[in-house]
Amino acid sequence: MSIKVGLAQIDVSFGQTDENFERVEKFVAQAAKQQVDVVVFPEMWNTGYALTELDQLADRDGAHTKELLSKLAKQYHVNIVGGSVSTNRNGHFYNTSYIFDSEGQLVSQYDKVHLFGLMHEEQFITAGAAKNQFTLAGVLSAGVICYDIRFPEWLRTNALGGAKIIYVSAEWPEPRIKQWETLLAARAIENQAFVVAVNRVGNDPDNHFSGHSQVIDPLGNVVLDAGEDETLVTTEFDFDQIDQVRGSIPVFDDRRPELYE
Repeated sequence: MSIKVGLAQIDVSFGQTDENFERVEKFVAQAAKQQVDVVVFPEMWNTGYALTELDQLADRDGAHTKELLSKLAKQYHVNIVGGSVSTNRNGHFYNTSYIFDSEGQLVSQYDKVHLFGLMHEEQFITAGAAKNQFTLAGVLSAGVICYDIRFPEWLRTNALGGAKIIYVSAEWPEPRIKQWETLLAARAIENQAFVVAVNRVGNDPDNHFSGHSQVIDPLGNVVLDAGEDETLVTTEFDFDQIDQVRGSIPVFDDRRPELYE
């Protein structure tokens, strides 16, 4: 079995929600023209990290985001890993990912679990407390957001259901891009899964983002790197490789979870 994924490495207009929703709509249409099975977006694409303005900008109950992504998924018959957006639910702000299947149905919702103190995320956003495991395009998958990838135990927890793809959405700044690449490769190797990771490009008032969205295979090889410009890149991969890797080095069978606490 194989699928074709599209990585929507977009710029994010700081605090300009209308521009950002229009940009996402354009990139889903572009992905559909390239006949992808799944299109993936970066983190906090509706507002950027305009944390002090979330009361005015965050998507209330995620309604606008869910309505748009559902409509686009159904219209173009494409699965969407909706990156993440800032949401306002009952007066609390979250960094939320929505995943829609090609029929426009919401198949998973995830609130970012690990909040990044260096950007003071925890002062504004409430942490999630649930895993993100789902089936998309017929493939068992998991999804995390940005800082989550520094916590291998969390990705393993999400991958234990048999995930063959781990989706990562991020706003990862340029000065730490080498760490981004290294961490993604490690997470692919240790979980013997494909990692599909989408980072943004462009600038906000405090950071420059240089992209380098990647697809990495279960052996840690970079299948695709999107470079540093706003772009949509695509690749197709075959899941037979996962069975081969897991068969030759059965790390899941050899785990000793009774010793890990």
